[in-house]
Amino acid sequence: MLIAQLTDLHLGFEIDSPDELNRHRLDQAIAWLGKLTVKPDMLFLTGDLVDRGDVASYERLREAIEPCDFPVYLCVGNHDDRAAMAHVFPHIPRPDGFVQYVIDSDAVRFIVIDTLGEDGHHGGVFCETRAAWLRARLAETGTKPVMIVLHHPPVETGIPWMSPEPDARWIQTLDAAIGDHPNVTMICGHIHRSISTRWKGRQLAISPSTAPQVALDMAPIDPDLPDDRAMIVAEAPGAALHLWTGDAFATHHNAVGEPLVLARYDGRFQPVVRHMFDERFEDMGEGQHAPFRMAAAE
Repeated sequence: MLIAQLTDLHLGFEIDSPDELNRHRLDQAIAWLGKLTVKPDMLFLTGDLVDRGDVASYERLREAIEPCDFPVYLCVGNHDDRAAMAHVFPHIPRPDGFVQYVIDSDAVRFIVIDTLGEDGHHGGVFCETRAAWLRARLAETGTKPVMIVLHHPPVETGIPWMSPEPDARWIQTLDAAIGDHPNVTMICGHIHRSISTRWKGRQLAISPSTAPQVALDMAPIDPDLPDDRAMIVAEAPGAALHLWTGDAFATHHNAVGEPLVLARYDGRFQPVVRHMFDERFEDMGEGQHAPFRMAAAE
């Protein structure tokens, strides 16, 4: 199973612009997903879908994802507006008014949660009402692996102006709601950078944004003293692919675009591939190895 993720689209940053940069970057990312040799089984858009929470931008989002021939699931971020989203995407569940819902597959349960605060709050919020809903969904899951999908990462990232306080109330509430449920993976956005880490023993991956990235600068920052550092940079749009291996998710982050190809799988490169597979299977019996060699030969 292959799970795609795009995040921090920020459509509508350029108000009423038919040639908006963020829309072009999103279109690039969606086109890239459509050209993958292994098609995603689903796509999560993990928040900050629009920049100003307006209906018109959600309508442009609906238009942008129409070419996708796989299911697309939406998550809210701090720039989103639940009511405006519901106006354009009325099918999305909103228990207790929050954008939280479950997608089940045979192997994994996916749980989308809502960390949006109110009145322009930038950081994450996760109240007891949302936590109770999450606890109930985890309790009914049993020991099945779970991917929790949210916008705000509950971790220190090294980028001081974007990271939360590690003991923030919402983070403690989220941790307590998940509890000791086994085999939990979390995917997030918000930071506009590719980051892989663990949180309280749980695998956590932060996808780069389709909108321009946050500059990678880990130096302390003084909110009262501008120091002319780079803040937002025009790196390529980013995407994440999460491959379920049957045991865990293997996450790949990728810059969207056509890279310069330095080698292809042709006759010159075949010995490299053959050697790597021979080495991989050298401790296996010939009966196990032979089907692979036959398939490779075909």
